[in-house]
Amino acid sequence: MAITAAMVKELRDTSGAGMMDAKKALTETDGDMEAAIDWLRTKGLAKAAKKSGRTAAEGLVAVSVNGNKGVAVEVNSETDFVGKNAEFQAMVASIAAAAQNVSDVEALKAAEIDGKTVETIITDKIATIGENMSVRRMAAIEGEQVVSYVHNAVADGMGKIGVLVALKGDNEAFGRQVAMHIAAANPASLSEADLDPAVVEKEKSVQMDIARESGKPEAVIEKMIVGRMKKFLGEITLFGQAFVVNPDLTVEAAAKEAGVEITGFVRLEVGEGIEVEKEDFAAEVAKAAKG
Repeated sequence: MAITAAMVKELRDTSGAGMMDAKKALTETDGDMEAAIDWLRTKGLAKAAKKSGRTAAEGLVAVSVNGNKGVAVEVNSETDFVGKNAEFQAMVASIAAAAQNVSDVEALKAAEIDGKTVETIITDKIATIGENMSVRRMAAIEGEQVVSYVHNAVADGMGKIGVLVALKGDNEAFGRQVAMHIAAANPASLSEADLDPAVVEKEKSVQMDIARESGKPEAVIEKMIVGRMKKFLGEITLFGQAFVVNPDLTVEAAAKEAGVEITGFVRLEVGEGIEVEKEDFAAEVAKAAKG
C-alpha cells in the first residue's frame, strides 16, 4: 500500500512520533493506522495510543434525573456559539425530559413534545437558528439512587460533559464526588469484569512486545507483564482508579468507606468520537469568496 504524506501526518498528530518513525510504522503495518500506533508503542516511539478526532463537534449534553432513573442526551450543533443560545438550551432541556420515557435515541427522535416529534423540533430549530443540529446519543441508568453532575455547565443540567452515577445506598454527596471524578478521569468501565476482553488482550500483547524489546528472559517478562497489566487496569477502570478526592484510596475502597456500592455510571462528552474534515484558513476563505 502506498504511504501518503497525509497518512504520515495523521499518525504523527495521533502518536506524537517523528516523521520518519511514523512513515516506517505505516510501512511495517501496510498502512493500518491502529497497528502502526501499536508498532510505535512497542518501539517506545509513541507518546500515547490516542484516537484522532475525539472532540470535533459542538453542542450540549443534558442530564435529567427522575426518581431512580437518570438520562443523558447529547444534542450537537455546528458551533459553540449555538450552545450558549437560550432557545437551543430550552430545546435541549425539553429533549432530555422526553428521554425519560424512551429506551434509545431512535425512539427519542420519534417522541412527541407539545404535539411535535423531537425530529421535527430539531428541523424547525435548524431553520430558525441557521445551523445544522442533531440528537446524536442518549444513555440511561437506574439505581437505588442516581446522582448527576455536569462539567462546564452553561445552564441548569447541561454543559460539555454530563455524568450519571447509580448507587446502592444513600449518600448523595459521595455520589456527586464520584461523578466529578468520572468527568475528570474518564474511566473505560466500572470494573475489570465490565471491560471489553479485546481491549485487555490488545494491551497485554503490546506490553509483551515492549518487554521483549528489553531482551529479558521470558520468565522475567511474564512477571513484568503482571505488574504492568495491574497498573493498566487501575488506570482505566473506575473501581481501580485513585479517587481524586483522596488519592490514597481507590474509588472502590472510598465507596466502601462511604457505605455505598457504585452499580453503574454514564459519561457523555460533547463531540466525543466525531471526526470532521479540517480545512486550512486560506482554503476556507477562498471557498467563502466563491460563494
